Amino acid sequence: MSRCAWIGFDLDYTLAIYHQRQMDELSIEATVNKLLARGYPDFITELDYPIDFPIRGLLVDKNLGNVLKLNRFKVVRRGYHGLQELSRSELRGLYYAKKLRHKSSRYHWIDTLYALSEACMFVSIVTGFDSRGQKVNYRRLFDDIRECIDLAHRDGAILGPVMAAPARYIERDPRLAATLHKLRSAGKRLFLLTNSHWDYAESVLRYLLDGALPDYPSFQHYFDALIVAAHKPRFFEQREPLMMLSGGQLSPAELPLERGKVYSGGNLRSLQRALGVTGNRVLYVGDHIYGDMVRSKKDSAWRTAMVIPELAAEVEALGECSEDYGRTSEVYQQRYELEDQLRYHQHRLKLLSRNNGGADHRDDRAAAEEVARAKELHATVRKQLRVLNREAKALRTRVNARFHPYWGSLLKQGNELSLFGHQVAEYACIYTSRVSNLLSYSPHQYFRSPHNLMHHEL
Repeated sequence: MSRCAWIGFDLDYTLAIYHQRQMDELSIEATVNKLLARGYPDFITELDYPIDFPIRGLLVDKNLGNVLKLNRFKVVRRGYHGLQELSRSELRGLYYAKKLRHKSSRYHWIDTLYALSEACMFVSIVTGFDSRGQKVNYRRLFDDIRECIDLAHRDGAILGPVMAAPARYIERDPRLAATLHKLRSAGKRLFLLTNSHWDYAESVLRYLLDGALPDYPSFQHYFDALIVAAHKPRFFEQREPLMMLSGGQLSPAELPLERGKVYSGGNLRSLQRALGVTGNRVLYVGDHIYGDMVRSKKDSAWRTAMVIPELAAEVEALGECSEDYGRTSEVYQQRYELEDQLRYHQHRLKLLSRNNGGADHRDDRAAAEEVARAKELHATVRKQLRVLNREAKALRTRVNARFHPYWGSLLKQGNELSLFGHQVAEYACIYTSRVSNLLSYSPHQYFRSPHNLMHHEL
């Protein structure tokens, strides 16, 4: 942190942590109305939309109506058709024969908390059509849901209620203002870089920061630069001009940027030039794995900090599962030893059978008894393995349920990282559940990762 002269912040789900259930309910209500206007049947208003179903990092198969969870090797490990879980054999038949190209138009990546309502609606409506024996074009359905949610954001059906009653939808973190003040007091300069438009950003920031500290008359005094409508991830890839917003009108921005002024658009190079800073002196804090983390990491030298609001629940579940994790390690070790024994007995039985076969079928009682003992030991080991496998499955089921009733851990899949967890590890220099956690650390803190072991070092 000591090398970071500028710290930039996204707004939504970064500075502003939303109440997820209320936001999803609002999004679903607005989207259902728009789907009805497109000719969808009335039964979609009567469906039970399980808001707790989706997590980030899921992949929607728009051709088959499935929602999938992948591990870091992009292998499908869990999946649902609608709300019906797919068996391992079904997943193997659908997705194991060919390499899954998750970036193709067939699939859609649920990588933001805003997008959870899309997945929730999709699985519910798929189930609704299937249960009624009605055919539906799954790709068309998902594309319609996405278009309707985007339209609801643009026409104010979602953002309007949030601006009118921010306390219902946004958590006002009492430590946020103190965190920003601590960073500023250490000589850091702060900027806002958000895709939200100014009227919405202003409304949210007023709710979060105005009146929080007596030394800051308004939220604008916390920031040295305010950039809205940034169009990330295009901001990192293209060269849109940086404009100044004044009285609702846009005009070309002049350097240097003025504190208290609001700017719109821009691009990575123009912002770095305006701030007078090189990339490795900037820390950017955001929640979007692609728009904030991946693109900033690939297209700039910015350091990255990812806000993962779900992390608090993940850490709590980890603590609750400590005994089960310990027992799982014991079970795996016992299973490895039994598998070695099983291979030994299988090999021994082959040798005994071969030797007996070459004995001209003589009645060799000792050899027969030896074979019988080998078979008995082999059967005993197999029985012990079956018991251990049942226990391992029960432990895995119990652990997954503590994390999430449908998908297990957000960041893990079995013993591996999930694809989402892998991207967090790959592109986020640090990650945390909320910005205000930085208040517990020095603004010059050096964050060190643990020694990264390869398999041969374990």
